[in-house]
Amino acid sequence: MLVINQREVLELLSMSACIEIMQAVLADLTNGQAIQSLRSVVPLQGSHVMGLMPAYLKREERVGAKVITVMPDNHAKGMPSHQGFVSLFNSTNGQLEAIVDGTKITAIRTAAVSAVATKLLARPEASTLALIGTGEQARTHIEAMSMVRPIERIKVWGPNPAHAQKLKEETEGRYNLPVEVASSAEDAVRDADIICTVTAATIPIVQGAWIKEGAHINAVGACRAKDRELDTELVRQAELFVDRRESAVNEAGDYLIPLSEGAIGEGHILGEIGELVVGLKPGRSSSAAITLFKSLGLACEDLAAAHYIVQEAVRRKKGTQIAF
Repeated sequence: MLVINQREVLELLSMSACIEIMQAVLADLTNGQAIQSLRSVVPLQGSHVMGLMPAYLKREERVGAKVITVMPDNHAKGMPSHQGFVSLFNSTNGQLEAIVDGTKITAIRTAAVSAVATKLLARPEASTLALIGTGEQARTHIEAMSMVRPIERIKVWGPNPAHAQKLKEETEGRYNLPVEVASSAEDAVRDADIICTVTAATIPIVQGAWIKEGAHINAVGACRAKDRELDTELVRQAELFVDRRESAVNEAGDYLIPLSEGAIGEGHILGEIGELVVGLKPGRSSSAAITLFKSLGLACEDLAAAHYIVQEAVRRKKGTQIAF
C-alpha cells in the first residue's frame, strides 16, 4: 500500500491539473461513470463534525472514501479546519492500494471545482475578484480563479483584519496583482465580477442588495442544512447551479432556508455543473444575470484527485510503500 503525505500531495497535484480532473469527474458523475452516496456526518462538540464520503469511479476501477474532520475553531489555533485522508481501493479485487492526505486534496479540489463553475458561468471579461474569508480556501481560490478568468484586481475581507492584511501581502507578492483589504463584506463585493465566499459562517454575511448585475458567486463555506453564507434575496435573484442535486436538497442551507421561507421553489436549482460540462444544460441566461454556484464538495472529486496523485506518485517514485 502506498502512503502519500501532505507535502507530496502539494508536489503532485497542481491546480491546473486539478481543474481538468474535476471537470472530467463531474462529467462522469452526470454520465453515470462515477457513483457516490451522501456523506455521513457525526456531530462533535460545538459546530465540529467528522464526515465519511464514499464513491466509486467506474472507469478507473477504484472505490474508496474520504474521512475528514471539520473544525472551524482550529483557525484560532493555527491549525487547518479540514483534516483527514482519502482511501483508495481497487474495485475489481478489493485491495487497499493507497492512503492519501486529504487536507490538501480538499483545499485544492474545492477551488478547482469553483474554477470549473466559474469557467462555465462567469462572464468572459470578469476581472474583479472578491474573497469573503481569509483562510486556506481563500488562497487556493485566488489561484484557481486566476487560471480561468483575466483577474486584474482583488478585494478581500474577513473578520480578522490582520489575517486579511497577511492574505493581501502574500497575494501581491505571488501574483503581482493589486489587492485591497475591504472595510466590510459589502465593500468587498459591491463592484466584484466574481465573488467567492469561503467562510465558517452559519448566518448570512453577503446580501443580494450588494451584488451587481452580471456577477458570479461561488458559495463554498456552509455545508449543513441549517447554515448559510448568503441571504435569501441573493439566492432568490440568482440563477442557481450546484455540484449535486442530491447533496443540495439534503445539505445546502443556502438553498434549503430560502426554500422553507417560500422565497424560491424546488425548481430554483437550474442544473448541476456536470450537466453544463457535457452540454445537457445551458449556463447563464444573459450577461446581466447573477449566477450562483453552491458548492458542497463531493466524494468523487476527492477520489479522482487521489487517483491522479497515486498515478503521479508511482511515475515519479514518490510516497511510502508499507505492508498492510
